Order: sequence, then structure tokens, then C-alpha cells
Amino acid sequence: MRSKKNKSGDESRDKRSDSRGRSDSSSRGKDNSRGRSSSSKGDSSRRGGGSSDRKGGPKSAKALVLEIFSSSPDTVFTLRQLFRRLGVTDQRGREQTESLVNTLKNENKLLQVDGDKYMMNLKVDIITGRVDLANSKYAYIVSEGREEDVRVFREHLNYAMDGDIVKVEVSPTVRGGRQEGVVIEVLERSRTELVGIMELSKNYGFVVPDFKKLYFDVFVGERGLNGANSGDKVLVKIVEWPDKPDKNPTGEVIRVFGPAGENEAEIHSIMAEFGLPFEFPEEVEQEADSISEKITAGEIAKRRDFRDVTTFTIDPADAKDFDDALSIQKLENGNWEIGVHIADVTHYVHPKTQLEREAFKRATSVYLVDRTIPMLPERLSNGLCSLRPNEEKLTFSAVFELDEKGKIYESWFGRTIIYSDRRFSYEEAQERIESGEGDFSEEINILNSIAKKLQAKRFKNGAISFETTEVKFNLDENGRPLSVYVKERKDAHKLIEEFMLLANKKVAEYVYNLGKGKKRPTMVYRTHGNPDPDRLATFALFARKFGYKVDPEGDISDELNQLTADIEGKPEQSVLQNLAIRTMAKAKYSTEPEGHFGLAFAHYSHFTSPIRRYPDMMAHRLLQHYLDGGSSTDKEEYEERCRHSSEMEKRAADAERASIKYKQVEFMKDTIGNEYKGIVSGVTEWGIFVEIEENKCEGMVRLSDLNDDYYELDANNYRIIGRQSKRIISFGDEVLVEVKSANLNDRTIDLGLVKTLKQH
Repeated sequence: MRSKKNKSGDESRDKRSDSRGRSDSSSRGKDNSRGRSSSSKGDSSRRGGGSSDRKGGPKSAKALVLEIFSSSPDTVFTLRQLFRRLGVTDQRGREQTESLVNTLKNENKLLQVDGDKYMMNLKVDIITGRVDLANSKYAYIVSEGREEDVRVFREHLNYAMDGDIVKVEVSPTVRGGRQEGVVIEVLERSRTELVGIMELSKNYGFVVPDFKKLYFDVFVGERGLNGANSGDKVLVKIVEWPDKPDKNPTGEVIRVFGPAGENEAEIHSIMAEFGLPFEFPEEVEQEADSISEKITAGEIAKRRDFRDVTTFTIDPADAKDFDDALSIQKLENGNWEIGVHIADVTHYVHPKTQLEREAFKRATSVYLVDRTIPMLPERLSNGLCSLRPNEEKLTFSAVFELDEKGKIYESWFGRTIIYSDRRFSYEEAQERIESGEGDFSEEINILNSIAKKLQAKRFKNGAISFETTEVKFNLDENGRPLSVYVKERKDAHKLIEEFMLLANKKVAEYVYNLGKGKKRPTMVYRTHGNPDPDRLATFALFARKFGYKVDPEGDISDELNQLTADIEGKPEQSVLQNLAIRTMAKAKYSTEPEGHFGLAFAHYSHFTSPIRRYPDMMAHRLLQHYLDGGSSTDKEEYEERCRHSSEMEKRAADAERASIKYKQVEFMKDTIGNEYKGIVSGVTEWGIFVEIEENKCEGMVRLSDLNDDYYELDANNYRIIGRQSKRIISFGDEVLVEVKSANLNDRTIDLGLVKTLKQH
């Protein structure tokens, strides 16, 4: 129970203590028993090679040197004294230690007193950075240009939240290999609204945030309750921040979602948690409704006409917007002309309009388990811009002349008009690939054959062949999950993907090559950097535990593709592929033509989904501008839009994962007592995570529930060890587990370990 001294918000509510199962660290990067992830599974430290990172790994030599000075901040040490304390006896070790001391001196952490004598620099350092809330006990302050993050414990956070920009006074002393600090000012709040569950007393309440890393609840007075009942999911706006550390922020309820656990309440609370919009502003809807659907003869005359060319779409069976179509016709020389036709969104959405501003603000459509939050109003996304069958539609196209081996002879880009002859679902297209029968089966099989040649060339050039696992649900009319399954990607999916990749690549190359011998024109690229060597080395250790060799010093593309082939169909496939993906850099939008490692493309853009992605709209505008002979546009403006788009993409992905996790937990509520095969997908100091093989749901076996021994974490080797029995349970072990409970509020699944099936 939390103390409630009075109704004014002075109560500290025991700062959440540890009554909610909070934990400091994890070898996997998860911070509490609710399975919220603060970083990738098995991820290495984001900065500094091998230091005492957020997961309790071994300390770096640099951290050890700094600790010696920090433990005796007024003491002067000679290099010889340092060598003795560190146990350094060889010449190489002395040189490395001296180099580290010089580095610390250059970072103003040490002062050179005289010759080879040094002491701690006790001058207070003030930095500005972004809060990365690790758990309910402390956060890290990420400051640009600073190699190591600064740790700030919750009593010194000054109510700063995840993502806030803060000013921090950094202590010169070091604890646990890391400098610590105190937040002295919150410069910029990332949000002032929180989602949580209302806990009511007689005339006031407290909102307990869903975000389990958050270390305070929000006090709500009687006037701010706005009809919320105890147990309701609500959105609360913080209206007053406390000036004393023993108070709670004060807020008012601005939206009541309904009782926690109900589908609408939970999905709406996820939307609010990630700042997703509930509806379009009225003026945006009105602007969309006012657009004429008539295509004039004058507009058609400006465009290349594909209405008489065989054209069709291939999309998911439940899709409502169709933003890409393929056309195919045989040329007199025996080659094939294949058109990739994309909805011409920018014909309807013009700069400086309400539609444009809203599209930029949202930046992407968001696909939650039971609904889509579109970037554009339905009038556009499902109507004017959707390439529906048997309708004339305006498109922006990339048209290629290829032979049957996938060799490209000509490329053409420009605005077009099409008439789609058929709308295929992926399943229908796959039937034609497998049987060779049905309408347009010949065209589909020609496209599939060429797509396979294009794919083979990509892999030969170094593209990574990972297949990501996509969890899907069958829902009833109330949104309740009836079953969970993994979406299978077949040739029909890969066919469409390959031609979309081709169009995106060729558009990027075309614009990039316009700048040969002169200034490169501004373009929106999709970039993906090379993997970090330290992360690759860490991943190689993981793979080795399963018996797979990955050489981080070799050709990484070849190494990862070989691993993909080796693990296909194995129980560990999903876990290892997810880890490998997290090992690599995150893809982002940028005006810098830095290339795409995963696809092995020197230049790549996003051109093919303007209904659901704002960067594609930018690419359309820029391409048309250059086709019209325009000069390079303002790079800085587009770079800022790229940054925003990348941030919104991450937010959308986080929201999508949260909705999947919620539905997985909801589904598992009906399986209490059932036993499943699974694989250990993470190890922490308070439990092991297990991914269930059958449905990819993930839960935790708590160490406190393992009654046969007292288990301790061996973080360096990703395993737990029984103190007496020396029994080992490692990352990647195959196990049999029993479902004990499923908590919808926390989105967590508790499992019991029945037995170990296979160890790695």
C-alpha cells in the first residue's frame, strides 16, 4: 500500500519502492518483470568497448582506472602506483594504462599535477542531454559528443521523464564504473500526458502509469477526475510539477478509456501512450472531402497512358488501400516492360495545405492488431489514391525493360494513368504460381520468375536474407484473439517485394546520378549503416552457443546468410534472427546517400508507399521536381523532415509491438495450466524469458519460483547457475514450460519451468 497523508498531493506514495517487482539491470536489457525492453536482447553497450555497461558486464580498463581515482579523489597517484593497483606488469599493459590516463586527462576527468602524477578533477561538469529511463530506480543521460552516459538515480531526477531534455550536474566521482549526476533543470518535456490506471479514494485519486519504468504516480484532485472510476484506464495531463521531492505531480483526467482489460480501453490506451491520434481534425477531413475525383482530359494528356496494358494489384486479403500495382507487356524485341505504378498522392495533397501538415505530423500509418491509424483520411487512402480494380487511377511510375534473366535495359520515371484489371490477394496470386492456372497466371509466373532472378542478384551482391517473424491474430467481433499464428511469406509476397525494391533503388540512383560532376541534388534516402564490430562480436558468441559459427572479421553478409540457411526451420531460428537484426544498425531516413547495408544497395529511397509513408511523398515531389529540370532544393529542410519521419516510424513500431504483446497476453489468459515447448530467449538476475515455439508468445520464469536451488546470473555467459547443484540454464536452451498467469495490465506472462529438453 502507498501512504496517502492527505488530499493535497503531498504524499510520496513510497516512490513505488520495489513493490512492483522492479529490478536494476538485466543481461538482456529488460528492466522489470513486466517484460518491458529498454534495449535489445543481449545487446552490448551503446558506447565504449566492453565497459561495465547497463547489464552488468565486465568493466573496461578505462573504468577501472577511473574508479581508482574516484575512490580517493584527493589523492595524487603516480603511473607506477596505478600499475601496481591494476596488476599491470608487462610493457604493453603499461603503455595501454598510460594511454588511458592521457585519454581521461583530455576528457577533463583527471588533472596532471606534475610529470607522471595525476589526481581526480573535482571541478563540477554541467551537461545537457536526453533522459533514457533504464528502470524505476535510475536513468541514463545521453549527451551528444560524450562517450559514456551519466547515471542519475530517481531521487536526483527532479521528475524528469523518458525522452526529456535536461541539464545535469555531473559528479566527478565514479560508482560502478560510471559517473553519476543530478538533474538541475528540465529544459524540454517530451510529454505532459500519461496513460495509466485510476486508483480512487473518496475525493481524489492517483493514476498509476502504464509505463513501468516511471517512478511516480500522478495525484488527481476531485475536480480533475472527470468521471473516471477506480480501475479505469485514463489519459491524465500533468498540470503542476512539484517543487519538493516528497510530492507527486498533479494532473487532471482528459480522457477516460473504460475499465482496464477491455479491448477498446486497452487499444485506446496504447494509442494515447504513444501519442497516436484518435481522429483527423475536422478541417483536414473537410479538405479531403472537397477534392474532386474527376480526372480531366487535360490531366491525362500530361501523363503516359497505361490503361490498355495488363495491370493488377497483389495485397493482403484484408487490405483496404492499394498503393502499388504492376503492369506487364511483351515488347517486340522479346523483352518485357514491367511497370511499378504507385498512387500519385502528391497530385492530391499539396504543400502548405491542412492535409499536407497532418500527413507530415503523422508521418506514417500505424498498424495495430485490430485497426489501422492512417496517415491520410479515408477519402484519400481508401478512395481517391487507392488503386482499386476497374477504375482509372493517377499514378507515379517506374517502368523497366528487362529480359527474362532480370537484366535491365531501360528505366523510365514519370506520372501515368492506369486501369487495374484485377485485385489479387497474396493467396490468390500464390495459387497461380503453384498451379499455373487461373486468370493472369502466365503474367504472374513471368513476374515471379524475373523476381527470383533479381533476388538472386541481390544476395550475390551481399544483401542479407533474413526473414523476420510476423505474428498475426484471428480476432472475433469484439477484438478477442481466437488464435495466434506466424505469417508465412511465400513467393507472391517476395514477388511484390522484389519489384518494389527495384523501383526504390532505381529512383534513388537516378536522382543521385543527376549530380555527377556537380553538386548532388537533395533527395530523401533510406539508409542502413554497417553493423557495429563490438555488437557483431557479441552476437557471434550467442550463435556459438547454438553450435553456429559466425566470423565477425569475415564477410558479414556471407556469414549472416550462411547462418540464415543453417537455422531455417530450427527452434532457435526466430531468436537468433531477431538478435542478428538488433545487432545491426537501425534503418533511417536521411538526405545523405549513405547506402543500405542490409539490401546491399549503394543508393536506396522509399518511393512505393506514399499512402502510408510521408518520406515517399517527399521522394515523389523531389523526383518530379528534378524531372521538370529543377535545381537542388533546401537540404536542411528535408533533413529535418527525415529526422521527424524516422522518429515517428520508431514510435509506430513501438505501438505496434505493444498491441501485439497485449493480444498475446490476452490470448494466453485462456491457456493457464497448459504446457508448451519453448526456447530461452533471455536471462536476467530475476528470471529467464522463454519464447513459446508454437505461437511466439514470450513469458518469464521467475528465479524465485525455481525451488530446486538458489540460482544466480552469469551475465557474461548468458546463463543462470544453481549455487549448490551447479545446474545451468542458458540462453537458447529448449524447455518445457507451464502457463501460470497472464496479466493484462502489465502485459506480462508468468511461466513455470517443467523441465529442460535440450541444452546448448
